Amino acid sequence: MAVTVKSVNELRLMRESCKIAAETLKVVEKNIVEGIAAKELDKIADAYIRSKNAVPAFKGYNGYPSTLCVSINEEIVHGIPREDKILKAGDIVSIDVGVYKNGFYGDTAATYTVGKVEDARVLLLIETTRKALYEGLKYMVAGKNVYDISFAIQTIAESAGFSVVREYTGHGIGRKLHEEPYVLNYVPDKMLRKNGYILRKGNVFAIEPMLNMGRYETEVLSDKWTVVTRDRKWSAHFEHTVAVGDKKPEILTEV
Repeated sequence: MAVTVKSVNELRLMRESCKIAAETLKVVEKNIVEGIAAKELDKIADAYIRSKNAVPAFKGYNGYPSTLCVSINEEIVHGIPREDKILKAGDIVSIDVGVYKNGFYGDTAATYTVGKVEDARVLLLIETTRKALYEGLKYMVAGKNVYDISFAIQTIAESAGFSVVREYTGHGIGRKLHEEPYVLNYVPDKMLRKNGYILRKGNVFAIEPMLNMGRYETEVLSDKWTVVTRDRKWSAHFEHTVAVGDKKPEILTEV
């Protein structure tokens, strides 16, 4: 497994791309209102990223057509932000954004409510997904096993009665948007907790739990990008790009 360790200078460069990604997410968040088109959010993000002399990381990546992934309700990830995709009061929307600058990538995501959401279970889904992310990040320290992260995320999710998406995972990140290792949000075999990659200071991963209200199975829509829950129950997604430290992680995409 060719897992990279970033130098001090490489981490310095990554902080800049990650900072822009985090700022972009905040700019988009301010515009998440009832009636706005997902395509308009995409335009806002694109303009902000380019104003920082950076490049939208997702646009053109493996043919993806947009700057943002905008995933609403039962959409898990990779939702294409179209003009006819309009946010409605009571929706939840996951925004995923990537930035490329100075040869390095930053990647971050969060799930938001559109107006007031009355369903307490939906609000718990969002909060549990956020909590699962930060619980996983506690293990982003040198000497821990990568599956310690996976186990922490799965434990938080399933203890609240939610399922963890299997097919889509966290990942290494740096000079490439997706690097080794791929960081599962669950542990497929308890023995792996002893045999996974041992974290080293300077590893950088994008950790991104995706939790569903129903079952974990997914499917891809006819646009060949948008991933939805097979049972069409709602899903939430949070992500940070994080550097492994000696005693604690450095969350590069936290404003």
